[in-house]
Amino acid sequence: MAVTSILGHLADPIIYMLGLGYGLGSMLPQMGGTSYLVFLAAGTICYSTMNSATFEALYSGFARMHEQRTWEAILNTPTTLDDIVLSEILWAASKSLLSGLAVLVVIWLLGLSSSMLSLWLIPLSLLVGLCFAALGLIMTALAPSYYFFMYYFTLVITPMMLLSGVFFPVEQLPPMLQIVAAILPLSHAIDLARPLLNGLLPSAMLLHISVLAGYTVFGFYTSLVLFRRRLSQ
Repeated sequence: MAVTSILGHLADPIIYMLGLGYGLGSMLPQMGGTSYLVFLAAGTICYSTMNSATFEALYSGFARMHEQRTWEAILNTPTTLDDIVLSEILWAASKSLLSGLAVLVVIWLLGLSSSMLSLWLIPLSLLVGLCFAALGLIMTALAPSYYFFMYYFTLVITPMMLLSGVFFPVEQLPPMLQIVAAILPLSHAIDLARPLLNGLLPSAMLLHISVLAGYTVFGFYTSLVLFRRRLSQ
């Protein structure tokens, strides 16, 4: 089951990376000082881990909380709601870690990176997973049904993917959208991933890590408050 789930989340980013990388890459000059395929590969790792953690926190988390009533059964034990929410975040992040690692293996096999610094993309995948799992649980706590999640993907996840530098440099955006992109967590993840894949240390590394950690803490405590309110009704 876990392997099937990971393969499902892996196929989409790999198709994007190879299709756009080799297709558009043959018509584009170097981007950001490297080939377009390498440029796209860094964004693909972050995009893959974001999607994997988000899907797990939303659909699987909602099923355990609302449909299967697994949370209610667990709460009849000494386990607290804090433990359950934290476990959901860690579980979703662990799946995103495997997704990120799988994309990274493909990148290595294609010879797109040989730097030892690219190994830091593995813990980065975990941090990105923690961030988006925590944010996703906010939507899970608010959702009346599975259909509610389409709003989150359409209004938040997809625009974030397009604005955060996955497919093209953020510097190509209008100034107002660059300001928006600087707030988005995916932008900070990509700003860490892209230099590491090219064998360079990211600039403002502590800032990017702090932003991702801050979103994680915010998502955890906000979702916890919302879950307490929902389960008490």
